[in-house]
Amino acid sequence: MYDFAYHKPASVADAVKILTADPDARPISGGQTLLPALKHRLNKPTSVVDLSGIAELKGIKRDGDKLIIGALAKHVEVANSPEVKAAIPALAAMAGTIGDTQVRNRGTIGGSVANNDPAADYPSAVLGLGATVVTDKRRIAADDFFQGMFTTALEPGELLVAIEFPIPEKAGYAKMRNPASRYVMAGVFAAKTKSGVRVVVNGAGPGVFRQAEMETALSANWSEGAVAAVKQSADGLNGDIHGSAEYRAHLVTVMAKRAVAAAG
Repeated sequence: MYDFAYHKPASVADAVKILTADPDARPISGGQTLLPALKHRLNKPTSVVDLSGIAELKGIKRDGDKLIIGALAKHVEVANSPEVKAAIPALAAMAGTIGDTQVRNRGTIGGSVANNDPAADYPSAVLGLGATVVTDKRRIAADDFFQGMFTTALEPGELLVAIEFPIPEKAGYAKMRNPASRYVMAGVFAAKTKSGVRVVVNGAGPGVFRQAEMETALSANWSEGAVAAVKQSADGLNGDIHGSAEYRAHLVTVMAKRAVAAAG
């Protein structure tokens, strides 16, 4: 039924070697995406590469004006980390609301970012803070990393190792969750960074995207009122049985106001 080889490498180099040699091999960390896909026969890898034993993919530390989070950091670890709470409280708060208790204790930040689910939380923080995605081969700016639904700049065999977050002056995140699935229907991450204001929307469209009009408004006046005057277009947004594109467009403005309020 599940016909694949299982590997548990002890280093990034060993994992990359296996993934490069077999294009149909798939890495697994927390398994919150791959395992359901296997159960529903949506993915049939020839090999599963378990990353959980690789020490160099773990850990959370502050290095000057940036926060470095290893790809294998679990959501619960990000939520409870003193370093994250002190440097980027919005990121810790976000991690504490992902999925449910089981998901937070299994899912990893690297897996979420590499998967780039439109309704995932972390991509909005990565893009909203102008973070850098570090792989075994290179460093990728957040603006270049997310390329559409379930699509990133990662190349075949390339492994996400860590994420470097610049520490912002202030940041906040707010989302509207589907009450049944807990997936984000519309969320907004707003941050005031050294390089300027960034506002990112997740859940509402086929992928995370920056809201330029809100960024301009907040650059002139960081307040809830500034974003309240900006109306998100419904063009290109998701529409389904849970909410129309127009409803999600309305939620973007509401969540933006709440994100700014949360940032202070």
